[in-house]
Amino acid sequence: MHRFDSDYGLGSVMMSVFTMNAPVIILLIVWTIFWKGLALWHAGRRGQPGWFVILLVVNTLGILEVIYLFAVCKLKVSQLFSK
Repeated sequence: MHRFDSDYGLGSVMMSVFTMNAPVIILLIVWTIFWKGLALWHAGRRGQPGWFVILLVVNTLGILEVIYLFAVCKLKVSQLFSK
């Protein structure tokens, strides 16, 4: 049986994938943190602990967070940063 990581070293393969795609990965991380933080803040202020826990645990690259903010909370873009 042939093992991929025995020939190439899984660590070196993962590192090369990261370095080749570093700008995309960093952009996705920033995107995700932005939407997750905004959604968690609104869920906390609205007193919705169920949504808070779901948004904290489930990682969907910001998709669930955007759905929560615009479909569940029915916020407008102008309301995202207001108190």
